[in-house]
Amino acid sequence: MVKEIGIGIVISTLIILALQGFNILPLIFLSFLTFFMWQMLTNGGITGSSTANKGSTDKKIPLVRFNDIGGQDSAKKELMEALDFIKDINGIKYMGIRAIKGILLSGPPGTGKTMLAKAAARYTDSVFKATSGSEFIEMYAGLGAKRVRNLFKDAKQSAKKTGKDSAIIFIDEIDILGSKRGQVTSHLEYDQTLNQLLVEMDGLSVDDDVQLLVMAATNRIDILDQALLRPGRFDRIVQVDLPAKKGRLSILELHTANKPLDDGVDLEKIAQDTFRFSGAHLENLANEAAIFALREGSEKIKQRHFMEAIDKVIMGEKLDRRPAKEELKRVAIHETGHALIGEILNPGSVSTITITSRGRALGYVRHNQEDDFYLQTKDYIEKQISVCIAGAAAEEILLDSRSTGAKNDFEKAVKLVKIMVTSGMTELGVVDENAIPKELLHQEMTKIFTEIENFVRGLIKDNKEIVKDIADQLINNERFSGDELRKLLEISKSA
Repeated sequence: MVKEIGIGIVISTLIILALQGFNILPLIFLSFLTFFMWQMLTNGGITGSSTANKGSTDKKIPLVRFNDIGGQDSAKKELMEALDFIKDINGIKYMGIRAIKGILLSGPPGTGKTMLAKAAARYTDSVFKATSGSEFIEMYAGLGAKRVRNLFKDAKQSAKKTGKDSAIIFIDEIDILGSKRGQVTSHLEYDQTLNQLLVEMDGLSVDDDVQLLVMAATNRIDILDQALLRPGRFDRIVQVDLPAKKGRLSILELHTANKPLDDGVDLEKIAQDTFRFSGAHLENLANEAAIFALREGSEKIKQRHFMEAIDKVIMGEKLDRRPAKEELKRVAIHETGHALIGEILNPGSVSTITITSRGRALGYVRHNQEDDFYLQTKDYIEKQISVCIAGAAAEEILLDSRSTGAKNDFEKAVKLVKIMVTSGMTELGVVDENAIPKELLHQEMTKIFTEIENFVRGLIKDNKEIVKDIADQLINNERFSGDELRKLLEISKSA
């Protein structure tokens, strides 16, 4: 009502001034500018929308259940144990337990953190309010703090309107608003917004009419302010990691349940070949395989469609360009070198070898492990370094020169050697990377490279004819599966 009266007064004043001959154009511009700024300060935006309307979704209760999420059994179990406290409010009060105010989901992108938050709302029968950390940060000081207050207020009001006793506020990318204070010196908007979030969480109590739980997700927990992570704020930190082989299999089963699979599809083999794939990658993999089958006119999705989809997810779409004959021969020898050393050192590890151009790669070899490993031994790292430098060694021995195609291989090898040094796996013993003299570090790394390179060169020389045979067939076929490659190796060795 006040706004309408004010607008009427301004319009009447402008009309009177215009009738008296005054130039009212500057006043009109000033009036619009004043109205614009007033809207920004009072409503938190040009549209006058509150946080609930702009940055959050009012979806009541999501349809996602914990059973719909695969590959995160450990995270689901830990999360459900924490949520059981919220479901038993009377038991909490009787035992004098402090209410859990916040749960932080930490892990790589695409692992299902948002889905876990939605499933938590379903599990607890709570209203779900979702927003992102970036929604709170504005150029005008104070607006972020206002939006935080409105978010908590709207969550409570939505729960009361729908007759629910609890609500979950989910903040995705909380590292944007919750990073360590004092880092942004241009203005204090970031710090004020975080301070308001801390205040709102401190005000949550088990005696509130509506039980509020703050859930947040981040893949950068290392940059969060410690005040957020202390007990009484985010009381539980749930790690949502990349799924292991068993988890990947369960995710594939979920995402292929509505797809017509051929009887020859081996989801367990696909799960093995997708080491370090996230849930989002696996969903995309199943989708791409279905697209390949549809383009081909196949009524069923076959194993080869999944294999093609794996290559696309990792490397990108096939490119039309094809290297010249001499360059293609070099690429084939390079990739055969990788594959040969991989098979010699880790039998059965090569999944695919191809010289089909994808993304920025002219060819590549995909290696897979029988099992997921989370610790690396010295022997394991040395084998990985050997595989990395095998392509360049094969080029040098068979073509008398190296190429820039080994640049990425050497970068990976250098990182692996540094891991050996900093993990105490060399003759230097336990060292501090920042304290060790650069010259000494360089000498030790050069020594390791020289030893491994001599070993790899010896293997390539001993199998020089085999490398030639496989490279020639690779030029004609462009691609071999791991099993086909191993058959060719057996034939070449027996010839």
